[in-house]
Amino acid sequence: MNQNTDQPFVAINFIDCDDDYKQRFEELFSTRAKAIDTMPGFKNMEVLKPSDNSNGYLIVSHWNSEADFKQWTSSPEFIEGHKRGFADMAKAKQEGKKTPMHSTFKTYTVLTR
Repeated sequence: MNQNTDQPFVAINFIDCDDDYKQRFEELFSTRAKAIDTMPGFKNMEVLKPSDNSNGYLIVSHWNSEADFKQWTSSPEFIEGHKRGFADMAKAKQEGKKTPMHSTFKTYTVLTR
């Protein structure tokens, strides 16, 4: 089945943070560069904090199309929007430590509203 790239599109980033990184993670999003906000096709984004104090955050971004989302992920704005988190991960690796957060993306087309 061919996926229509002109359908509304949602990307969900599942982020698992170590306990000692949660505060930093929340700080990164509360002071974000907002680079995504200027991208063509971007509608909005929600950063969801678990209500049970677990470590799994959700970043839900809404797009006009899958093509718009893909353009974002390959853009200089994507690097700008993530550079502080990327630097944190690189530092942990350089120090021989495990990275303090792990990310998994899943993407969806909007079937109905």
